[in-house]
Amino acid sequence: MTAPVTDDPDYTAAEVDAAVAALQDPERFRHAQDVVVHAAPGLQRVLNAALEEGGWFGEAHEQQVMRAATTEDPAERVAALRTLLAEETRLGMLVGVAVGFELARELAARRATIDPK
Repeated sequence: MTAPVTDDPDYTAAEVDAAVAALQDPERFRHAQDVVVHAAPGLQRVLNAALEEGGWFGEAHEQQVMRAATTEDPAERVAALRTLLAEETRLGMLVGVAVGFELARELAARRATIDPK
């Protein structure tokens, strides 16, 4: 269960754009990579559970995999596989970002309870 954060801000588009730009700094991103590598096994379980609970990898997904894999025309098969991979990548990224936001909130909440200001 996530600890409540009392001063949970709403972010403006400009703030998000600035934060994304800050991630382009190699040193800053390196720390984020280190954190993610450390947390990867647990984050993978959270991502898988979120995708499963959201119904993203159920019967409909399996049908799309089979359709792409069994398309007779090689060019159409490649196009279907590329589309499926692109959709899965986007979906994984979107769910991953949502998990990242919640992870950041959880870390901030825990830090606030340990070191209240």
